[in-house]
Amino acid sequence: MNPKEWRTYLVTQGSRSAGRDTEAIVEAAIAGGVDAVQLREKGSSARERYELGHRLRDLTADAGVPLIVNDRVDLAAAVDADGVHLGQSDLPAEVARERLGTDAIVGVSASTVAEARAAAEAGADYVGVGAVYRTGTKDVPDAKDGIGTDRVREIADAVDLPVVGIGGIDADNAGAVATAGAAGVAVVSAITAAEDPRAATAALREVVDDAQ
Repeated sequence: MNPKEWRTYLVTQGSRSAGRDTEAIVEAAIAGGVDAVQLREKGSSARERYELGHRLRDLTADAGVPLIVNDRVDLAAAVDADGVHLGQSDLPAEVARERLGTDAIVGVSASTVAEARAAAEAGADYVGVGAVYRTGTKDVPDAKDGIGTDRVREIADAVDLPVVGIGGIDADNAGAVATAGAAGVAVVSAITAAEDPRAATAALREVVDDAQ
């Protein structure tokens, strides 16, 4: 479950899954070799995410794939997830660690070297860097939308943490993100909206592996 070994990281979003349910997408991604799954589901209620989280916990645990919860430390604990991914406005990484335990995986979003260094000092296990390319899956301030692979490289060189690139990434550009120093890439639509999520996951993993 070491983030250094994550090549493909699925971030779930039912509204971008072409009418398919999130469990089906996660099952397909697991079959395609996904390394980690993040329960995000923006727009869903806490209760809905809680219930889905339990179902995804069963799927990912059976496959030995880490389940990470976006933003919510309380939800991560409630569904017995492997960890949490925190934004810059969420609880500090050290607080999440206190609540979830020393074995929890704690990731932190960063779009600058300063943010990445602060995450490392706070004890994060990895940084999610982006949005590398412009993205429509969430509202991102202009200054953080499309930061580019040069920034990925700067952050990867500045911190001794695995870097996971996120934002507008697909099989066509994932190689450039990996070449810039990212251990792996996190995606939403590149898997959830794909006609064949299993094949899309496998293709994405192959691109990242080849680039490294």
